[in-house]
Amino acid sequence: MSALDWMADADRLSPWPQAKVVVAGLGTSGFAAADGLLEVGAQVRVLDENDNQVNTEKGTVLEMLDATVELGQGTTTTLPDDVDLVVTSPGWRPSAPLLAQAAARGIPIWGEVELAWRMQHPDRTVPWLAVTGTNGKTTTTQMLESILLAAGLKTSAVGNIGRPVMEAVLDETPYDVFAVELSSFQLHWMNSVQMHSAAVLNLQPDHLQWYEGDGFDDELSPMQRYRADKSRIFHHVRHSCVYNVADQATEQMVEQADVIEGARAIGFTLGVPGMSMLGVVDDLLVDRAFVEQRKDSAMELARVDDVHPNAPHNIENALAAAALARSFGVTPRAVADGLRNLQLGGHRIQTVHEHDGVRWIDDSKATNPHAANSSMRAFGSIVWIAGGQAKGTSFDELVQTHASRLRGAVLLGVDRHVVAEALAKHAPEVPVVVLDSTETSVMEEAVRAASGMAKPGDVVLMAPGCASQDMWSGYDARGNDFAEAARRLGA
Repeated sequence: MSALDWMADADRLSPWPQAKVVVAGLGTSGFAAADGLLEVGAQVRVLDENDNQVNTEKGTVLEMLDATVELGQGTTTTLPDDVDLVVTSPGWRPSAPLLAQAAARGIPIWGEVELAWRMQHPDRTVPWLAVTGTNGKTTTTQMLESILLAAGLKTSAVGNIGRPVMEAVLDETPYDVFAVELSSFQLHWMNSVQMHSAAVLNLQPDHLQWYEGDGFDDELSPMQRYRADKSRIFHHVRHSCVYNVADQATEQMVEQADVIEGARAIGFTLGVPGMSMLGVVDDLLVDRAFVEQRKDSAMELARVDDVHPNAPHNIENALAAAALARSFGVTPRAVADGLRNLQLGGHRIQTVHEHDGVRWIDDSKATNPHAANSSMRAFGSIVWIAGGQAKGTSFDELVQTHASRLRGAVLLGVDRHVVAEALAKHAPEVPVVVLDSTETSVMEEAVRAASGMAKPGDVVLMAPGCASQDMWSGYDARGNDFAEAARRLGA
């Protein structure tokens, strides 16, 4: 067991030169964690099985800063004897050998987010506004950042969105507030963070394979573990816990959270809001939570048309972002300006082509059925391109809900049969084309098949409901291939 009694309450001012720390993984967050630990003088050893060129170059940089870096096969199978702390990359399961050995020896395991919280400068601690949920996290965080910037605040979107929180903490910029996107993997390794305010957008089955098997010291199901990790975002919240009125699980998380005394529960809804909620009235986003006379009045924040795209799920994202910003004192005008000014990234309900009266929509970022549902409900007659890595999720409810919208379906990817079975069960009259190729060139074939099914006025919607890594490097690469193939139609 570690001899460092101070580790449980460690912060930036702790005697880090005494500490021997293993950083598990040299990805983006692992590099940032190692850099932060080296800055405070810790003895750092970085371990990663992947010895590709990128990791080798990053390892060289860390070695120049006096870290020990071990790359290649076998480097992550045995935890060294003299270790006081393990900082893990978010994708590592608790059953990974290094982490399982650390847990068995009573060595604390933190994630990069936990480390970043503890490493903040005492004289310039920055409040965190945090977002999680099965879907919509990145979009909502982008909206939140845009609103905060419109309010004239120095801010940065960090976390799962791409920039490690540790990198922002080490930055000398005098930030006013961070917009923090957190995945369930990041939340799993977090225990002492105290958000100013936090939001859970929704909760649906996803990443359940990560929560199966060894490495968990409980009797919970994978879904219960996933839910428990998502709920961590509300623990120790100081100001506002933001939940989705339409998703009872998110409200239950607030009710069960161990918050700082005085923290409020704030709902958001696509309907008329009750007290302590944000909602929609006559195509206006309105606030009945952060106004003095909320018992009998509401304040206009923005117009529905200020949100792009203004599909229902994206209005929910905007309301959640607005709630977090309002909890930090941002004005209604800044909310409207921030939403209006935002240019979202691609692959989220993005029209990429129109040909012969048919719109081609790229929603490659819909990597689970819940996300696919959000985009499918925005359209009428749909030719659906779906499939990939299903991650243990079911498509029964999705197909049952939208069977009447489907003119046809084209299925691809390793778990195409999962989607095909749901269609056969709940929409047997819908024509289905199943493509067996495992090469990325199959997208060209999928687009041709969809084109043959589509009629003028239809939408060809690629909302796969599955992850992309069975064939592509990521959802963006999959979306790019879809867009390019669609644009070649009639060229």
